[in-house]
Amino acid sequence: MTNFDKILEVAQKRQGQSQPLKLQDSTVLLEQIKDREQDTRPLNPKHVESLAESIAVLGLIEPLVLDNKARLLAGGHRLAAIQLLKEQQADKYLHQFPDNRIPIRMLPFDAESEPDLALQVEIAENEQRRDYTPNEVKAIAERLRTAGFIDVKGRPKKGQKPLMPALAVVVGKNLRTVQRYFESKQDTDKDKSTTPVVLLKQALTKLKQWQQIEPKTPKEKALAKRLSEFMNLIEDVLGNEK
Repeated sequence: MTNFDKILEVAQKRQGQSQPLKLQDSTVLLEQIKDREQDTRPLNPKHVESLAESIAVLGLIEPLVLDNKARLLAGGHRLAAIQLLKEQQADKYLHQFPDNRIPIRMLPFDAESEPDLALQVEIAENEQRRDYTPNEVKAIAERLRTAGFIDVKGRPKKGQKPLMPALAVVVGKNLRTVQRYFESKQDTDKDKSTTPVVLLKQALTKLKQWQQIEPKTPKEKALAKRLSEFMNLIEDVLGNEK
């Protein structure tokens, strides 16, 4: 049973309902969404800006969570980002929300009369954020790159849209976790480039290059006499690998 299921079970008992209560996925007009009077999580302006940029490209991946009076229970940063997007990039806002309607998940209780449930929802929603697979994260990254986000080392220059911080906001992971998704691929590529077969092919190429050089010292002349032998041995090994 998820945290949301437990909250619904408590709400059901308090309301004396015999049938199980369910989450209702729907949409509402942006202007209909009411702020909570108390929110335990203060807004981070940089987080809001980065999230607004990603919503402009990807849309709203996780819906806002409201009570049955359209009061916001969870998703304060997302709501602020949507509002910022509407103010600063109206065309992109209308592209993602053409009817000015925002995807929401409505819970069947009143936050004012059930403040403890409202707080539980805020906490549970953060815990329930879905885990994206590495491939899903990389696919989202490509969409962001197409929209102008770039890989930046160090402090971004004015006007640059750094990819990794935006990606971390979208998938709800810290920056270091997101970076690991990409480092694992780089490590795999590095491992592939240092396999025995690859190294032997590289050695064979070098030996062929040395074969074109006239030996001068006694050691170089001794090596030149056995060069063909070494090359034949490597070619035999590579032939067996095919």
